[in-house]
Amino acid sequence: MCGIAGWIDWENDLRSSAQVMEKMVDTMVPRGPDARGIWLDEHIIFGHSRLAVVDIEGGKQPMLRKKHDCSYLITYNGELYNTEDIRKELKECGYTFQGHSDTEVLLLSYIEWGTDCVQKLNGIFAFGIWDTKNQSLFLARDRIGVKPLFYTVQDGSLIFASELKALLAHPKVPAKIDLEGLAEVFLIGPARTPGFGVFKNIAEIRPGWSVFYTRDGLTTRQYWQLQGSLHQDDFDTTVEKVRTLVIDAVKRQLVSDVPIGALLSGGLDSSIITAIAAESFRKENKGCLPTFSIDYVGNKEHFKANAFQPDPDAPWVEKMEKAFRTNHRYFYLETDDLVKALEDAVMARDLPGMADIDSSLLLFSRKIKHNVTVGLSGECADEVFGGYPWFHRQEALRAETFPWAMFPETRLHVMAEELIAKINPQEYINARYSAALKEVPAGPDELSPAEDNLRKIGYLTLTRFMPTLLDRKDRMTMATGLEVRVPFCDHHIVDYVWNIPWQIKNYKGREKGLLRMAAQGILPEDVLWRRKSPYPKTHHPGFLKAVSSKLQDIINDPSSPLLPFINKNHVLDLLANPISTANKPWFGQLMDTPRVFAYLIQMDFWFRHYGISVET
Repeated sequence: MCGIAGWIDWENDLRSSAQVMEKMVDTMVPRGPDARGIWLDEHIIFGHSRLAVVDIEGGKQPMLRKKHDCSYLITYNGELYNTEDIRKELKECGYTFQGHSDTEVLLLSYIEWGTDCVQKLNGIFAFGIWDTKNQSLFLARDRIGVKPLFYTVQDGSLIFASELKALLAHPKVPAKIDLEGLAEVFLIGPARTPGFGVFKNIAEIRPGWSVFYTRDGLTTRQYWQLQGSLHQDDFDTTVEKVRTLVIDAVKRQLVSDVPIGALLSGGLDSSIITAIAAESFRKENKGCLPTFSIDYVGNKEHFKANAFQPDPDAPWVEKMEKAFRTNHRYFYLETDDLVKALEDAVMARDLPGMADIDSSLLLFSRKIKHNVTVGLSGECADEVFGGYPWFHRQEALRAETFPWAMFPETRLHVMAEELIAKINPQEYINARYSAALKEVPAGPDELSPAEDNLRKIGYLTLTRFMPTLLDRKDRMTMATGLEVRVPFCDHHIVDYVWNIPWQIKNYKGREKGLLRMAAQGILPEDVLWRRKSPYPKTHHPGFLKAVSSKLQDIINDPSSPLLPFINKNHVLDLLANPISTANKPWFGQLMDTPRVFAYLIQMDFWFRHYGISVET
């Protein structure tokens, strides 16, 4: 994995502007600590910061290849899991290869098939390709949006990069937000509306979309979307197909020239991946699979079971470790470190995020990186197979809004009245929700109203909730130079499962019942049917105490850039009574009141650190 950047300017000669690209690449060194490269010509500069995973020597970038009288240049972030399939096809077309990297395969794919090359790709990717003869730029992002890609068009330039911080390092791109940006961080955050970069004039290439840029202007194209169709496989066939798809995805994603391991929580999703990977290691005589888990100092004493977290992870991790003889390492995080890392998490994401859910993953990734360079993680199975509470609770099923943010009053009470008056929160949320619903692919005529509603919630979850977790996974891990792959995001799995009826997905009335059946014989029975438990968070009372103290300091600081946008009196009331049962989650199931405090702390730091100016 890597950090990529580029700058196209039709009006100016960029050959003396290498230092600008150097600064942009500097911001992404954590994404790619192994090498860097700059390529420039009269109207273009490409930059690259590399994390070497496959073909350490032959995969250096930016990479240039020629065909006839035309040269093509690529800067690429990602991993292709069908590299050898495409390589074989290209060889049959007469191409030869200088190395065995997927970068070269991707570049030659573009030379052969042009912008349609994306249809060939199975992987996680974001890239830019420059055609020197035709003076054109092609940008594309993977179908699910695992790898990020932002861009801005202004003053005759198109500038793109993997991360917002890289764009902000360019002198043409100020750290500025307007009312829409404020609405995103207060009303939608830590999620984002697809395509929005929050900062003014910055856009995100949406998953499954591409951009083509020439002197004639910019065009965008959606090359992939979910397709509605009638699911015709019977139950047994469906189970077997899901099993085959999952096993294939995990095995494909074990390809690496550097050490690889798995993140293991003892839950269904990470356990499936661990079991398949461990068996593959055994068959290929690779030794024991390295696995890693996270917990918090004091959690054993302070854990209290609830509907969202019915039991701790540790006993289940131990079961998996013993069953599959993994080389397991437990990492424990201190509360103070978790709070301190809230600011580092903002710098990794470039936005306020999921509070300690982010900072804990950042700290976890730093520890994992000392052992392996690549990890496999169970993210997105809940989105694909319907594992979240809102798929199962009537209150959420009836909600005419995003089901992970059903309580707008939690946000409105925190916001200053002046801000509420300017952005009209309910109208903004309704507009975003309505726009999302209009995208839902039509289903078969045979769908009942209840099934159609679940389909709608599934689409919202895949396209509005899941990107938040993918952003978190990419930024927190890549900030440490750790590449984490997510097999459940394989588009073949997503495509197939999308049209499976709910009664099959929810087999036996259990969340992800279909996935559990597909994993029979892969996992021990008790692990297979363990109740869902989300990503672990700290239960130590010291966390609430620490974030309360930090937020109180912010409120007491008249220079805080956060103060004009919050209802100070309400926040003070929350600080005085943070565990009131009236306090509804801010986002999802994990962002309770202590995490709201942490989110506001992150927001204050974000304004300060990035020197953000606000247009209201």
